[in-house]
Amino acid sequence: MRLSLSQRLTGQVANGDIARANFSGDYTPKVLRTEPIDGNEHYVLELTAVERSVTYSRVLYWVRKSNSQPHKAEFFSVSGRLLKTARYEEFKTLGGRVRPTRLVLRDALREGEESVMLYSEMKLRDLPARMFSKDYLQRL
Repeated sequence: MRLSLSQRLTGQVANGDIARANFSGDYTPKVLRTEPIDGNEHYVLELTAVERSVTYSRVLYWVRKSNSQPHKAEFFSVSGRLLKTARYEEFKTLGGRVRPTRLVLRDALREGEESVMLYSEMKLRDLPARMFSKDYLQRL
C-alpha cells in the first residue's frame, strides 16, 4: 500500500524516502559511468521513475563494483532539483544479509538539516497476505 507523501517521521525525512524506495520496481536503471570513491570503484546509476506516483522522478545511485553495496543516492524532483542525499554506512549482518545499519539523509532544500536512522536488529517473519489488504490496514 502506498503511503501518503505528507506523512513524516521525526525530522525532515518523509516516509517516501524509506517506505517507497523500491529501486528495482519503481525505476528504470541506466549505468552512467564508474567513479572511484575512497579507493573503491563504484557504478553510478541513473534511476528514472517508471510512473509519476513514486516519490522522486530521478535518483543517482552509487553502488560499489566489488560487492554491489550502496554508497550514496541523490534524489531529484521532476524539475531536476536535488531534494535529498542519502549515505549508506556501517554495514553489518542483519536478517541474514549484509546491510547498511546507518542511513544519513540530508535535506538539500534546508541547509544543514539531516536525519540519521540507525538499524540495530532485524527479524524476518512470514506474514499472511491478508495483512497487506486495504481493509486490514485500516483496522490498525
